Amino acid sequence: MKNVLCERHTPDAATGEIERRTLPAAAAEAVRATAAAVTATMERLPGWSTRDAAALTDARLIDLIDARAAGLPAAVHRAVRPPATSAGAVIVSGLPLHDGELGPTPRDWRQATAWSGDAERRHASFELDLSMLLLARCAGEPFGWEGQQDGRLVNNIVPSPGHEHEQSGASSTTLLSPHTEDAFHPRRAHLLMLGCLRNPDLVGTTISSVRQVDLDERQRLRLREPLLPILPDVSYGTGFHRHPISPVATIGGADDEPTLRYDPAYTPLGDADDEFRSAYTHLGAELERVCRTAVLRPGELLLVDNDVVVHGRVPFTPRYDGTDRWLKRVNIRLPRPRIPAESGESGYGQRTVTPFGSQMNEENREFQAHPAAHSEPQRSSRRSDHSG
Repeated sequence: MKNVLCERHTPDAATGEIERRTLPAAAAEAVRATAAAVTATMERLPGWSTRDAAALTDARLIDLIDARAAGLPAAVHRAVRPPATSAGAVIVSGLPLHDGELGPTPRDWRQATAWSGDAERRHASFELDLSMLLLARCAGEPFGWEGQQDGRLVNNIVPSPGHEHEQSGASSTTLLSPHTEDAFHPRRAHLLMLGCLRNPDLVGTTISSVRQVDLDERQRLRLREPLLPILPDVSYGTGFHRHPISPVATIGGADDEPTLRYDPAYTPLGDADDEFRSAYTHLGAELERVCRTAVLRPGELLLVDNDVVVHGRVPFTPRYDGTDRWLKRVNIRLPRPRIPAESGESGYGQRTVTPFGSQMNEENREFQAHPAAHSEPQRSSRRSDHSG
């Protein structure tokens, strides 16, 4: 299905209602210093290995992140609170970062993972992984996906040779279509955190909020109907048809605070009636009308409310010379309930990685108790990583 948003190259100054926050210098330095201290502590522990460094799932590391995040200055916690305006997104600046400490941009996420776990090559990448994890823990509960970048809690988003035209985070020369991150899954993130390490071409991330669109009453009613499913893309594997397919509502929430679950590329609109397709098309046009573009610079974070906003990325031409755009991304859960009906969805066999599991809420326990959630999970590491 064709993307509904045009290519946007709006300059950073025109981001409209996207909030801007700044980490005070002392608070920002505390994040980097804490990440460095955690690194040093882990490297002294018996049994610690470069494999543990790459995975970010060692229980001792998780305990340290939990404790050290709680001890970070209050200004850090305030800076990464959820977006507060109808735009559903916020840019946080001020994290100390110097290009010379990064090393070259990796060719793909696998190379980034290998370098992060290699003491001789990782440069600041591992400490920046920990910085992102600390910030994400201040915001909520970081988690990963078994089928996404081998379950890592911090993902690397870089352009990769051979993937230029895909609808994936590894793409570049094509427009990354607007979407709710992991819209097909009931355990999708509430909040996405994108951290910019390098962006020499000022490539923009597109942002469109359902709370800024205009729909008439009939359109809203139709889009609230759980009429069509949202399917996983093929790179999750080919076995998703073995799992129950659940129709989902496109629009949810209260009339004055609507939520959105949207991924037109994986929604079988041909199965809907003309009136529903017309309402869906109008919604797409409205998301185009209210689209803003956030251009991140090194040391800036973008927080996106995944229940309110669809996001994508404008096209760019990669160089593959070690200087290309490089983002890090964390999925975050908040203590925010979703409708009870979602707990009965299968998630097409995809499972989350939740090392901070003591914080899982009742919604998560209900989902994990559903039998379909445990049947034959697909564990493909070739997953199309939408975020951009």
